[in-house]
Formats: sequence, C-alpha cells, structure tokens
Amino acid sequence: MSDYVLGADADFDLDEIWEYIAADSLDAADRWIGKLFDAFEALGQTPGLGHRRDDLTPHPVLFWPVGAYLIIYRADRRPIEIVAVTQGSRDIPAFLGRRVPH
Repeated sequence: MSDYVLGADADFDLDEIWEYIAADSLDAADRWIGKLFDAFEALGQTPGLGHRRDDLTPHPVLFWPVGAYLIIYRADRRPIEIVAVTQGSRDIPAFLGRRVPH
C-alpha cells in the first residue's frame, strides 16, 4: 500500500503538466512526472515536510516545492492526500479557491 493517494484534481494536474512539457519533449515530460512521483513517495514516508501558507489558504494543506512546481497536500490523513500540483508562479489563492480540499 502506498503512503499517498492522488486526489482527482491532482491526477488531472499531472496529465496537464505532462502534456504541456511533452509538446516540447516526451523524455522531459516523463522525467518531470517521475520527479513529482518521487516527491509524493518522500512526502508519504515523511508526512509534515513542507510548510503551511496561511497567507495563501486557510485550508489544512502543506506546500512542497519541486523545481518550478508546488505539491499541495494534506498531511493530516494516512495515507497523505496529494490535493494539487501546480506551477509556483500561479495565483495560488485563486487556484485553491476553485479546489477546496475536503
């Protein structure tokens, strides 16, 4: 059993990230997705990595950077739940406002 689960929105995010990068390079897209999955594993094995950002969201989520991307996850569950994966340059409050974690 894995130490993490992907929320439906996070699974969609990964598809979008792969497609965006794959437009330039399939190998690069596969490498980035691999890096993100490696990070999911690390977060699942060490819940609590990352930091809260009360300035960005009141929801009980933690943020963990991987390159230009942010993994947003709930560490208060076992297995942890990956809520979203997005570029760090995005308007995170607006992005999360459309994705209220349950």
